[in-house]
Amino acid sequence: MLEGFKFHHIGYAVKDILISSELYVKNGWKLSDTVIDDIQNAKIAFLTKDNFPLIELVAPINDNSPVVNTLSKNGVCPYHICYEVIDINKSIELMKKERFVLLFKPVPAAALQNRKICYLYNNNVGLIEILEA
Repeated sequence: MLEGFKFHHIGYAVKDILISSELYVKNGWKLSDTVIDDIQNAKIAFLTKDNFPLIELVAPINDNSPVVNTLSKNGVCPYHICYEVIDINKSIELMKKERFVLLFKPVPAAALQNRKICYLYNNNVGLIEILEA
């Protein structure tokens, strides 16, 4: 990604966190507690395992959750990559210069200690989440 962007996690759209995490947990991954994020209208948990990327599981709370659209189009799937940045506003401006569209202004993320996140989209790259360090 852009200079100064540090890989943080891969986000998966899932229908049910426990069902989708079952195979990972059987193979040594650790599942975090599930957090309810009312702003994103989603349930979120993380899978961790040494020497593997962090995986975020995002499940809808109800039919109004944005992840419902992803699930209806693609089923359970990876749908975004998250990068950690020092200055989220400066990073948004850099991404806009690369033809990314900001989907919403930065908001606190309950599953990430209320650090600010936002999503940007580019037709040639896909959905990117940025997380303020």
